[in-house]
Amino acid sequence: MSTSPLTEKHCAEDLPPSIGASVVVNGRYLPPPEDEDGKLWVRTSALVLKDAQTLYEMWRNVEAAPRWQEHIVNVVETGATTSRWSMKTSNEDDAKVISWESEVLADEPGVRIAWRSIGGESDNAGEVIFEEAPNGVGTVVTVLQEFRMGKLASTWETLVGRHPKQAVVENLRHFKALAETGEIPRTQLDPHGDRGVIGNFKRSSYGETVPTPTGGN
Repeated sequence: MSTSPLTEKHCAEDLPPSIGASVVVNGRYLPPPEDEDGKLWVRTSALVLKDAQTLYEMWRNVEAAPRWQEHIVNVVETGATTSRWSMKTSNEDDAKVISWESEVLADEPGVRIAWRSIGGESDNAGEVIFEEAPNGVGTVVTVLQEFRMGKLASTWETLVGRHPKQAVVENLRHFKALAETGEIPRTQLDPHGDRGVIGNFKRSSYGETVPTPTGGN
């Protein structure tokens, strides 16, 4: 039985006994631990119409992460299991660049990748599981991620225009689109013109102003 990397972090909450993120009771995923003490948790899944090995290789290629992860501007492998990540908080000229080191803790080709930050300006850990879909068509990709942010969650949302939990959901959506079609649909341009005060407020609240990753090389 594997140990989740989220329990390996100092003072992290214990997760139920599991194999990776696949915590299932009566056919359903258990929810991630509750947010408290400055820790935010999110679990999200998507059915991707590609085989597990292909998706694993795409996710494991960390230097290509800026193609589908929002605000990530550069990732450099610094070792067999380590990398340095840089995230730009916005497209403004005076935007801050946040950097951190990341370490892969578990690497099971075609099955699972687990990681955690080991230094820098972001404290996070997570894992991604690749499981064959029940009908044998495609792969269910499940991401479980933890952010340790204290009172910084609202500040993070102000800086990047999206709550960190929503960012995980959107990144998986971008990953699915890129894997299946080779591109990520652009959503910043509004073909219907000015949406008015309420429409523009919703657009900002839902993070529609966050730049979509390029999807390109």
